[in-house]
Amino acid sequence: MMKRNEANPPQLIESIAVKEFFQAYGEQLQLRLVTSKRSLSRSTIREKSVNRPALAVTGYYKYFAHKRIQLFGAGEMGFFREQSSARRKNVMSAMASKRIPCVVVSRNLVPTPEMIEVLEEFGVPLFRTSLSSKAFTTEVTVLLEERFAPRTSLHGTLIEIRGIGTLIKGDSGAGKSEAALALIERGHSLVADDVVRVKLLSDHSPVGFCDDISRGFMECRGIGIINVEKLFGIRFVRLEKKIELVVTLLEETSDNELERTGLERKYFDILGVPIPHMEIPVRTGRDMARLVEVAAMVEAARQFDYDSAVDFNEKLLKKMNS
Repeated sequence: MMKRNEANPPQLIESIAVKEFFQAYGEQLQLRLVTSKRSLSRSTIREKSVNRPALAVTGYYKYFAHKRIQLFGAGEMGFFREQSSARRKNVMSAMASKRIPCVVVSRNLVPTPEMIEVLEEFGVPLFRTSLSSKAFTTEVTVLLEERFAPRTSLHGTLIEIRGIGTLIKGDSGAGKSEAALALIERGHSLVADDVVRVKLLSDHSPVGFCDDISRGFMECRGIGIINVEKLFGIRFVRLEKKIELVVTLLEETSDNELERTGLERKYFDILGVPIPHMEIPVRTGRDMARLVEVAAMVEAARQFDYDSAVDFNEKLLKKMNS
């Protein structure tokens, strides 16, 4: 059974300004701007891949991926330098006229004067990096994959319990934060409280995290805002965690049809990905933190192909048949 996601509509990031890209990742990618700073304000990256313009350098533009970062490696630069100055200008003008976001020259190779002149004229940023072409492509692909990942937000508390990212949901006052606090006291780690940001990575894994300003903070009714890192230690706070289980705390009523055996699996939809879902009734005197912890342990066992409900059912059927 699939339960629909109660999150905000998915947010799709379709582009990133080159200026923002340079400010965020320039140091990590060892980028150095060759053209003027004025060129940074005009360009936008619209695809998360990198293009090696080997065919474009020869003058063939039919399948030119102009929306991507253009990476000139040793091969492209070696061929380019063998051409005449007029030929180099024509090639760069043709590439720049297609509104390429930027050009990166790897291995700290020196761009030709024609590259600098034409790209400056068209307002296209030109960078140098000391990274090899392979290293740069790997690094920037990972960064852009994360940047362009679909995103949403969920109401709840995300805790890492024995390696299982567990999202605790429920109505206001259901005891989510209290259960989470008890779990932290037992050695588990807080990822996000109240508003959980979620991004969907390329392997279809929903990863939860929180805003920088709220990282490590929790709201406890009657106490207020607490700082988990200061009270318990840095090891009780995680930056992000893959969401592998959703636990919903429900007010126990006669209308709720709760699973008794665990044979019927339920799922919660997060950005189109079905996540195992368990519903636990809230009742006075119950140790909700312990129940959530056991739920995470059950899911961990299922990931190792052991399901206690199935095991018991098979033994029961075997006994009945004998």
